[in-house]
Amino acid sequence: MLTKETVVDMADKGLVMVITGNGKGKTTSAFGQALRALGQGHKVCMIQFMKGRKYGEIIAAEKYLPDNFVFYQYGLDSFVMRGNPAPIDVELAQKAFATAQEVIRSGEFNMVILDEINVAVDYGLVPEQDLLDLIQAKPPLVHLVLTGRYAADSVRELADMVSEVTEVKHHYHAGVKGQAGIEY
Repeated sequence: MLTKETVVDMADKGLVMVITGNGKGKTTSAFGQALRALGQGHKVCMIQFMKGRKYGEIIAAEKYLPDNFVFYQYGLDSFVMRGNPAPIDVELAQKAFATAQEVIRSGEFNMVILDEINVAVDYGLVPEQDLLDLIQAKPPLVHLVLTGRYAADSVRELADMVSEVTEVKHHYHAGVKGQAGIEY
């Protein structure tokens, strides 16, 4: 049973939050979480896996966000082949994961966002057990946000919060191409 003391103690717990599913908006949600944390004076680091394009949120972050938002991007501006990734895709994902390990262990950031890590694990670019070990070894006060489709059941189990973004309808299916400010 939760008591008032338990709730207070839990308020100081670094959470593991998973944003997954086949719908649009997982990275956007993570950026919103980053803005909320920044607004409270927290220091935030975002590491993107499998993304190499300068998306609108990256351009905005570079222009408008304070120095306590640090961003790393590892990937090419092309799709990774599921089941047969190019060696460069594996190499970049491994570099991203090494950066994530270093950043999380440093304890320098209140929040660390690993954008598209779930896809990187599902595609075999990062071993699932490595991610599980990282989650379990994170400093107690660090909030960890994990985004991307295909979140493994084992990751969901370790998480404090899991949100599933579900596609109900998408304009792609009507032939509308990606638009600046909407998809990128």
